[in-house]
Amino acid sequence: MNNPLLVLVAILILAVGTFSLRIAGPLMRARFELSDRTQQLLSTAAVVLLAALVATATLTAGHTYAGIARPVGVLVGGVLAWRRAPFVLVVVAAAATAAGLRLLGVP
Repeated sequence: MNNPLLVLVAILILAVGTFSLRIAGPLMRARFELSDRTQQLLSTAAVVLLAALVATATLTAGHTYAGIARPVGVLVGGVLAWRRAPFVLVVVAAAATAAGLRLLGVP
């Protein structure tokens, strides 16, 4: 894809598709009535999906195990977030924990 026009067209198509998918949710929500049970299941599914994403990103690096430093850093960040620490502190503490462990030779 060395042709700049083709790249621009591809970007525009992806932008229109992304916008269409994002706007479809609010537009369709007004047209459909979901039962309370369905809304509860969708909320639960979102939490489970987010937890799976966090677990995958925490425990793997590519196709291998990420080591112990990253999960410990995420755990520190999770505890601080649970204790309602400021977001910047949560991120810095998690990163510093993982970096400190790696500096000490912990994988």
